[in-house]
Amino acid sequence: MIGIAIYLLFFLVGLFSLVVCLLSGQFPDWTTAFQLPIACGLAGGFGGVLYCLRGLYLNYSVKKQWSSEWYPWYVIRPLVSILTGGVSFLFLKAGLLVLEAQTEVTSSNFGFYAPAFIAGLNVDKFISKIEDLAQATWGIEKSRASKDSK
Repeated sequence: MIGIAIYLLFFLVGLFSLVVCLLSGQFPDWTTAFQLPIACGLAGGFGGVLYCLRGLYLNYSVKKQWSSEWYPWYVIRPLVSILTGGVSFLFLKAGLLVLEAQTEVTSSNFGFYAPAFIAGLNVDKFISKIEDLAQATWGIEKSRASKDSK
């Protein structure tokens, strides 16, 4: 359990470091065009780490049901959260996910960061919503994993 907690804290420090590098312009020049999707991925990563830390606290301290069988989940979940944060950017940018009824000229990138964080925080629900969207838009059936989880 201590190893997982240390891993998550190092992951969190790594995310903060990447945000500082991104904001201070220390990323390579070729990444300039990709700053918003990168930031969305990082926001998703923060959501994923927060979810894992909460799970660690609940399962170890509150419910007293800690199991080493979940180690891979704690290791992989923050990485998957980064990916879902980035994917949320794609769906927002493509207009497949709509956040507000009106578009304002003064809108900021926070409209991208918040859904990315939520996508990282709750990967399962985000993927389910994307599958719902794909089914309604293109008639693509849900994956077996989504069907089995209901």
